[in-house]
Amino acid sequence: MSNQNMFVKIAIDNWQSQVNAFNSMLDKLSDEQLLEEIAPSKNRGIYLLGHLIAVHDRMLPLLRFEDAKYPGLKPLFIDAPDKTIQDIPATSQLRAQWKEVNEKLSAHYKTLSPDQWLERHASVSPEDFEKEPNRNRLNVLVGRTNHLSYHGGQLALLVKKN
Repeated sequence: MSNQNMFVKIAIDNWQSQVNAFNSMLDKLSDEQLLEEIAPSKNRGIYLLGHLIAVHDRMLPLLRFEDAKYPGLKPLFIDAPDKTIQDIPATSQLRAQWKEVNEKLSAHYKTLSPDQWLERHASVSPEDFEKEPNRNRLNVLVGRTNHLSYHGGQLALLVKKN
């Protein structure tokens, strides 16, 4: 296995490990428990779930795979802080969307060669990519894996609390 193949495999494996860990915690929490705050005056579990779905959904176009499936989640879970919008999707709907968006991402990951992982992502112009080749798809995956890990740590507090 070439170094390039190995690095891509490591990044994808780490992504999947974080998704699996988050799924495990999510399975331990009821819909009612997800409505609780992680800590006093902090985000609720449902907000973290919606936020991660919105971020992962936006990875689809960012990685140049396909259009986002749930663009309506961005105003609710990225643009607005928790508890400022009352009309959010049901927890059961968010659970299904979480599963779907991550399955779509995983399926797309398998289609890219290591060289394709090192291509630019959609938010960088070809000209800027020439100057900064690190602004590539693999870098997005690594950054979003860290993001998921961070919020997974927050959700773990809710699991421990219950």
